[in-house]
Amino acid sequence: MPAETDTTSRMIFRKTNAGLGRNIAVTPANSTNRHLSYGRIILDGRQSAASFRNGDRETGLILLSGSAKVSVDGREFDLAQYDGIYIPRDSSVEVTTAGSVDIAELSSDVENRYPLQVVRYADVAADSSLKFTAGVPTQQRNLNIVLGKNVEAGRLVAGFTVSEPGNWSSWPPHEHTAMLEEMYIYFNMPEPAFAIQMVYENTEYPEMLTVVRDGDAVLMPAGYHPNVSVPGHRMCFLWAMAAHRERVDRQFGVVNVQPGFGAGGSGLEASHR
Repeated sequence: MPAETDTTSRMIFRKTNAGLGRNIAVTPANSTNRHLSYGRIILDGRQSAASFRNGDRETGLILLSGSAKVSVDGREFDLAQYDGIYIPRDSSVEVTTAGSVDIAELSSDVENRYPLQVVRYADVAADSSLKFTAGVPTQQRNLNIVLGKNVEAGRLVAGFTVSEPGNWSSWPPHEHTAMLEEMYIYFNMPEPAFAIQMVYENTEYPEMLTVVRDGDAVLMPAGYHPNVSVPGHRMCFLWAMAAHRERVDRQFGVVNVQPGFGAGGSGLEASHR
């Protein structure tokens, strides 16, 4: 694959799921993000535990596969696939597994300390404002909001989307630059699956137009950011956002749709039920 250009090198991070253990791939220091950091905790029989302190950063963990025990300041929770946990700043965290687990770790700086909260995916799936189908044919996708209005937090909002083969997602094109920064992390897309990701403010001169595969992370510092799955392979991506103003801007589904593409709404209206 050709080297990324200077413009995109701080917006795209390849194969972030390649390492065993706890590995932070994206931070405000190495990317276009102002607040949001992202990494993976991948454990198995070779390394079954990882621990860290999160300092001044609230942290969200979402299990992409497997199961784990998460201990926060001595309180233990058993988590399964697609469960999430919100961890307040200034916490001591340990993750262990008896088998294998792949966890997305998301964090953002915050001034305040919010309560520890566990999110069971079964509860997400039972709530039609947290799990719903958006869009019309050729642009339909299934959204799952894991850390949203169901969680008290300062900046973080996160969940995942599954788009069937050949469908566009994040459509109609929309942006929310004034309130939120965002990133997509592609997962559960085994070879040869891939998708196409765009990030642009002007379609004639897109800041990014690239192939993305399992483990790739794409940042959206500004602009519209639609993507599309290839025929024959579905597209799965974790999306994570950090509000610019703590609490005030932490809102899901408040977007500006690209002019000319707004007929029928943004597709995210179900989240406001």
